[in-house]
Amino acid sequence: MTRHGSFVDRVATTCRGCLLLVFVLAAMRCMKAQRPAVAAQGGLDYQVAGIAIAPAPADKQIADVLRQVSAERIRANIERLVQFNNRSTISSVETDLPPGTGVLAASDWIREQFESYSKACGNCLEVKVDAFVEPPATPITARSRIVKPTPIRNVYAILRGSDPAQSKRIYLVTGHYDTRETDVMNAHSPAPGANDDSSGTAVSLESARLLSKYKFPATIVFVCVAGEEQGLNGSRHLAKLAKEEGWQLEGVLNNDIVGGDTTPGDTLQDKSRVRVFSQGILPSAPLATITQMLTLGMDNDTPSRELAREVLAVSRTYFRSPHATAGTATTDAMKRFEPVMVLRLDRYLRGGDHSSFSAEGFPAVRFTEWRENFNHQHQHVRTENGIEYGDLLKFDDFQYIAQVARLNMATLATLASSPGVPQNVRVVTTNLDNNTTLKWDPPLAETGAVSYQIVWRETSASDWQYAAEAAKYGATEANHSATLPVSKDNVFFGVRACYSARFCSQAVAPLPERAS
Repeated sequence: MTRHGSFVDRVATTCRGCLLLVFVLAAMRCMKAQRPAVAAQGGLDYQVAGIAIAPAPADKQIADVLRQVSAERIRANIERLVQFNNRSTISSVETDLPPGTGVLAASDWIREQFESYSKACGNCLEVKVDAFVEPPATPITARSRIVKPTPIRNVYAILRGSDPAQSKRIYLVTGHYDTRETDVMNAHSPAPGANDDSSGTAVSLESARLLSKYKFPATIVFVCVAGEEQGLNGSRHLAKLAKEEGWQLEGVLNNDIVGGDTTPGDTLQDKSRVRVFSQGILPSAPLATITQMLTLGMDNDTPSRELAREVLAVSRTYFRSPHATAGTATTDAMKRFEPVMVLRLDRYLRGGDHSSFSAEGFPAVRFTEWRENFNHQHQHVRTENGIEYGDLLKFDDFQYIAQVARLNMATLATLASSPGVPQNVRVVTTNLDNNTTLKWDPPLAETGAVSYQIVWRETSASDWQYAAEAAKYGATEANHSATLPVSKDNVFFGVRACYSARFCSQAVAPLPERAS
């Protein structure tokens, strides 16, 4: 038989429960009342001070360029490059090659292509050859890849900017036309290099063919280098030349292995993505600079990383978002294509020509297909145990290469139409403050009406998330500073220079400024 408590006990228990409920409700009301006002308004300070990053308006001229990109012409150029049999850099010293083969024959053909594009645009391109002799390694060892004086040619074409002041600013696109097979010292066996790196060479050629039909305020240089497989010899020489001659080089786009490898049975390749690699802190930077960058957590805000972010920004304007509604009608130029920012200089055990420019202090990035097949790179052409080895034409996806070319052209055209990067960007750190004051100087070649945009992101994010016009926070034509109600401790900031919303530079991250 169950024994029930007394009436008094039951009432007491119930009252204790009511009292507890009253305390809980009161506490909840108190907590709600103590929340910061900004949260009650719908966001944190860094959320309400600006707007979420949105695609910039497309420029009609740039959109016209992208529609003209030809996958068929890209294929024809790669087919022709493959016909040179073996484009090893050291084939330049061989005397027994069949006529019309080898790296020097390929360089002559590339020069002729640039010259034909120049003729079509009324000699608008300056076609040049950076020819030099690479000395042998000293001492020569079993690992040496240059063992005798070796002629190397970098072939390039310059599209001078239309604005006398802005033309000093330069953007450069490059790919390497030399190839290799399994034995890096073999200059005779077939080394077609259809993907590595005829694909990148084809991007430079197609970019030159189409962008040379138009005019841009800043200068664009289209480059095909040799010597990459032997040790980045060509790009290193050109980067040093640019440094010595004082090129105002604000961005380098290196395309290496952008063929979109198509291997039967590979279900993991993604033809809607391309990786964008970039240099973090330069190991050769002064120790004080390295220490400061690491202390501030700015190892992902180097000039090369900011260039990579601009590639992402351009893609949002000229390519359909991955989140677009299914069935949206688009042209080939506007189909989904997504650059993915990889916070590394390059892949494991590999290197590329962008690092030569990074080493000289120039912002540089590398484009590479999403998923590589290493059986189709640096391989002696053969079939072994049912597996086909070799960098063959049939594994290239020419529509994919066309998309990479479009992304390169859109980035080049956008940046070459911008005012250039702000200079001497700094953040005031004179005292403890929940606001942030940013200061900057105009771009070196500033002309016309320049506006400034401030961008920021949470410290855990890799790309810019929010933006505001600097004029909203006090910046004027004479006063290049702005104070935002956002804590500098919780976000990373950058400043961009713009000619309208269509043409903005890559951002520049601020360094601390303290009152003297």
